[in-house]
Amino acid sequence: MELRQIQYFMEVAKREHVTEAAVALHVAQSAVSRQIFNLEAELGVDLFIREGRNVRLTPIGKIFLGHMEEAMNVIENAKREVDEYLDPEKGTIRIGFPSSLAAYTLPTAISAFSRKHPEVKYQLRQGSYQSLIDGVIKGEIDMALLGPVPKDEKKVLGNILFTEKIVALLPVRHPLADRKSVKLSQLRDDSFVLFPKGYILREITMNACHQQGFQPYVTFEGEDIDAIKGLVSAGLGVTLIPEITLIDSLPRHTVKISVEPQVTRTVGVIIPNDREMLPTAKLFHEFLNEFFNMLGDFQK
Repeated sequence: MELRQIQYFMEVAKREHVTEAAVALHVAQSAVSRQIFNLEAELGVDLFIREGRNVRLTPIGKIFLGHMEEAMNVIENAKREVDEYLDPEKGTIRIGFPSSLAAYTLPTAISAFSRKHPEVKYQLRQGSYQSLIDGVIKGEIDMALLGPVPKDEKKVLGNILFTEKIVALLPVRHPLADRKSVKLSQLRDDSFVLFPKGYILREITMNACHQQGFQPYVTFEGEDIDAIKGLVSAGLGVTLIPEITLIDSLPRHTVKISVEPQVTRTVGVIIPNDREMLPTAKLFHEFLNEFFNMLGDFQK
């Protein structure tokens, strides 16, 4: 079994089309077909079901793909570890993040780190809460910034960098828009704009409302923080949103108002619990803790 065969197999599995895989790999279609044929002959099983020009994995093909993805991660990490052992200042850090930390928190941290370590490179991956946790566990990313920091995930280690307020974002013509703060229960009759089910910020809002004795009426959903802001700006509802996402400016035709009782979430970083971080990633992880500790002391 050759590394090239595995690479070709994974590309075909990803695209479910031999020609498209060949184009992506910059090789002839016949070369891809031949390597797949040789791999199946060596293993003694069919990895793909042929359906005209398209292909799809057989059940054993899906199992084999899972193992090969793990193997390729191990090989890639080994290569990175050698490179970073030689010079951690020139390594690559793979960082996951949700949309709520994309505009300010992560860019601020990377900008500060880059001033000290200008030759370090980054691979950034935005995703949902659980997908980022899974990415760290599987080794697809080195670490992830998350809010709130998970407490019951045994395969990751999480530490809190700071705690932030969740505030209400209202259309400027809302009856309560001139208030400095509102009781959350005062929004019980409003339409809410929230993330879809399964997103952690939706759960935070739903739980906060339930504690005040009502089920929020969700009329619109958005899959990223800017979509949520835009829908509120259009006057389509109200939302609860991390205050840090509004740090640079408010969307047009909206107001930010504190809610009572106060709603908060922890924000932190998670790393794998079962393997050592590579040198450059470890350098960044240590920096994150120092950086946000320093910011916290400054703000106090």
